[in-house]
Amino acid sequence: MIDIDAMPAHRRRYLQGPFAPVREEVTAYDLPVSGRLPGGLRGRYLRMGPNPLGVEDPAVHFWGLGAGMVHGVRIRDGRAEWYRNRWVRSAEVGAALERLRRGEPQPPGMPVSPNVQVIGHAGRTFALVEGGLPPHELGYELDTIGPCALGGTPAGSSVNSHSKVDPRTGDLHSVAYVIGRSFAQHVVTGPDGTVVQVTDVPMPGEMPFLHDFALSQNHVVLFDIPLRFSIAAGQFAWDREAQARIGVLPRSGGPVRWLPADPLYVSHTLNAHDDGETITMDLIVAEGPLDVTDPGAIVPVLERWSVDLAGGRVERRRIDDRAQDFPRINDAFAALPHRYGYSAISPLYGMPFTAGGPHPDVAFTNALIKHDLAAGTAQVHGFSREEAVSEAAFAPDPEGRGGEDEGFLMAYVAAPERGASDLVVLSAQDFTGPPLARVHLPVRVPLGYHGNWIPDA
Repeated sequence: MIDIDAMPAHRRRYLQGPFAPVREEVTAYDLPVSGRLPGGLRGRYLRMGPNPLGVEDPAVHFWGLGAGMVHGVRIRDGRAEWYRNRWVRSAEVGAALERLRRGEPQPPGMPVSPNVQVIGHAGRTFALVEGGLPPHELGYELDTIGPCALGGTPAGSSVNSHSKVDPRTGDLHSVAYVIGRSFAQHVVTGPDGTVVQVTDVPMPGEMPFLHDFALSQNHVVLFDIPLRFSIAAGQFAWDREAQARIGVLPRSGGPVRWLPADPLYVSHTLNAHDDGETITMDLIVAEGPLDVTDPGAIVPVLERWSVDLAGGRVERRRIDDRAQDFPRINDAFAALPHRYGYSAISPLYGMPFTAGGPHPDVAFTNALIKHDLAAGTAQVHGFSREEAVSEAAFAPDPEGRGGEDEGFLMAYVAAPERGASDLVVLSAQDFTGPPLARVHLPVRVPLGYHGNWIPDA
């Protein structure tokens, strides 16, 4: 069991309240729904997050360690047919769960498995992480099939947490890195799941935290930030002496070009596209330093970066000052010019804000934001202080005409009055209106990382 009281206060919060792990795997059918689910939706909303089984040393535990758990709801013909939550059973997680079932003590060391992302590709479902742990394939009903070689290269790379599909080609692009190695790799996996291209990117010195990258029509952009893996510390740590830079790599292969950048923490990218000799990127950044044991202590904001390839410089422009993260788009517009983006005001950062004025009584700590990047405006869908919300995934309307905001936003939201959670479905075009539907889950879904709407084939 986790001895929460033994933990420092700033780490204790990541095992309490909306972050607290759940202890049981649950299956529920024919879930109650308030409102009406869009009748054309057929598929699964899946989301991943850390759900630790045990903490060897509470004094050094931090959010992001431990076994991954995927939470899913299947929707078909206006019904929520099932909810399931399942641990991603790596070999060590499976053994730990078996020891728990038998009431046996656990050996030292916390079992781990992919815990950051869950995607659909090549007609299959995969749980993803980064840094060297292989992806694990999941069955349709979220059982773990086992580790797999998706994006696997002879050097030991595989797909990373923020692998991105180019909607024009169906190719899956990844920037893979392994701790202790002197290079990263850009790996392209075809629509059938086979590797079709690998490009090495030299990364001498301590490996930076290559959690996310940007993908445009013709380029891959890497972020060499001051968060580096410290051999002495045994974890990622902020290096105040490191020189930040971004690397521009042709998607067709070839040498990377490095440009100087401000020493910021790059959290996640929203999207990128090429415009002549300029790469335009929207992304979430924060001033350093970042302490990986307390990720909620930073203030991440949305910016637009213009990478001038001819002049060799990067220009920054602030889009929104509110603390936000987990940016998403309609993935049909990935690596293409886009107008709309969505982000979350999450209790991870715990900073109240006001949607339209300075009045504290209307301040939110949980909200989703729709950014109109062409008009320079934003709409806010706020939730109550106890309705913890994180990332929302975009589900295109299968009955629409393919417009960029023709679709729905899906997110797990805490339902404190029930001691559980709801899957909330919003209209992207009526973003501030009431939810179209709330699927009432039988249990609580802890705050987590990333997920996707995966339509049935």
